[in-house]
Amino acid sequence: MAPERAAHARVKARIWRRLEDAIEAGNLPCEALTDGMSVEVDEHTVYEPDALVRCGALLPPGAVKLSDPLIVVEVLSSSTSARDASIKPDDDFRLPSVQHYLIVGTENRTIIHHQRGTDSIALTRIVREGPILLEPPGITLADCFPPGAA
Repeated sequence: MAPERAAHARVKARIWRRLEDAIEAGNLPCEALTDGMSVEVDEHTVYEPDALVRCGALLPPGAVKLSDPLIVVEVLSSSTSARDASIKPDDDFRLPSVQHYLIVGTENRTIIHHQRGTDSIALTRIVREGPILLEPPGITLADCFPPGAA
């Protein structure tokens, strides 16, 4: 992986921490994981999101990939923004477990929230301020951008 800008690293870490805190506060049977874990969509398609949440039994200690994330988070960078905003959501929503795909823009401090709807329709909203309810699993994500993140 290429080096990241400080803003990207700060936002990614803050979102992971907010997800982890919400899981703990809600006593949810889930875990938040940072980049380093890969999401296997199929045998030819594997991505490494900036953060994700999966629920259920803990992964084995030696696991490096999974195929059942509930929430996938991509923080945009100039080198990957087109792919993160177009191809990856479509691929990740092929996994039945994916309920939320968040695209986080550090420069404009905006989150594009794609949520699985009914009949294979994803609902999309642009969030510039305020919390985001991620149901399921019952997580409220707020305060994602640290001061000076952009």
